[in-house]
Amino acid sequence: MPRKTTLTIELTDDEKRELEFRTRSTTMRVGLVRRSRVVLLRAEGLPVTHIAARIGMQRRHVEKWLKRFRAAGISGLSDKPGRGRKPAFSPTGRSARSQNSLRTA
Repeated sequence: MPRKTTLTIELTDDEKRELEFRTRSTTMRVGLVRRSRVVLLRAEGLPVTHIAARIGMQRRHVEKWLKRFRAAGISGLSDKPGRGRKPAFSPTGRSARSQNSLRTA
């Protein structure tokens, strides 16, 4: 028997439309698609444990994304800035070096 949770989600028509668009998108990052699917399934009334099993996430991660959605809406499903590996080169570093090498040649 699934545990009880107070993480109920009620979506507006616009939110539901946007989340469904994200789940059908072929160009959106996989993480955002999975998080959108989590919210949609919870809004349909599925228990958190069933959502976790269906999506392939741990229960605590499902709860984390549901809480972030409740706090910040759809924008809460995005990654926070500063996540992931830092770039090895600056975005302008490579183009600046190639221009300098053209000048010296």
